[in-house]
Amino acid sequence: MSATSALVLFSGGQDSTVCLAQALDTHDYVETIGFAYGQRHDIELHTRLEVLQRMKEAFPLWAQKLGPDHPLELPTLGRISETSLTRTVAIEMAEGGLPNTFVPGRNLLFFTYAAALGYRRGITALIGGMCQTDYSGYPDCRNDTLVTLEKAISLGMDKPFAIITPLMYVDKAGTWALAERLGGQPLLDLIIEATHTCYLGDRDHRHPWGYGCGTCPACVLRAKGWETWQRTKTSVKT
Repeated sequence: MSATSALVLFSGGQDSTVCLAQALDTHDYVETIGFAYGQRHDIELHTRLEVLQRMKEAFPLWAQKLGPDHPLELPTLGRISETSLTRTVAIEMAEGGLPNTFVPGRNLLFFTYAAALGYRRGITALIGGMCQTDYSGYPDCRNDTLVTLEKAISLGMDKPFAIITPLMYVDKAGTWALAERLGGQPLLDLIIEATHTCYLGDRDHRHPWGYGCGTCPACVLRAKGWETWQRTKTSVKT
């Protein structure tokens, strides 16, 4: 396997799509991995495949670097998680100050499974769209958590794995700007039309920034980032 190969945790959302684009722009070979973990809706499991197909069509040079996608099933995580992402319950703040959209252990498991797959595939660079700048306070999105996990995985597999989080200190406005730098208007159009962020699985309501309910925390962050980025672009032009 190429020394510049990477395995991207790819959900089909805005952040993971930008991470995939950056990986394809900077690596010689890229594979993707996705997880069905008992989500309350399966929208992202379908949209992620559409995003991959559209990316191949829009960016032929990237398509040449894109290897297989690996969908994995982790249904037990959903069964043991009492969260609004795995149950049909209202989104609200839970005990401890975290929203009930937090799925305990999710990113820890995702990277562990990705490392197990990467070990077999000969890929040790694991890329995820976690961010602790514009986020809901999830402890498994923090840099300290993932740096520690990287060390544990490397020790446990006796191989130097790297957990790479390009968006860790990038806000949502910066993520839109990065998408434009990487792929111009074609990538922006792909993100707006095909990616999915909404926690409620809403694909009926179209906004300037994409599809979603417009009110859940994920939609609010995405919309705020879009609006901030648009204002920044306008101020630069004037």
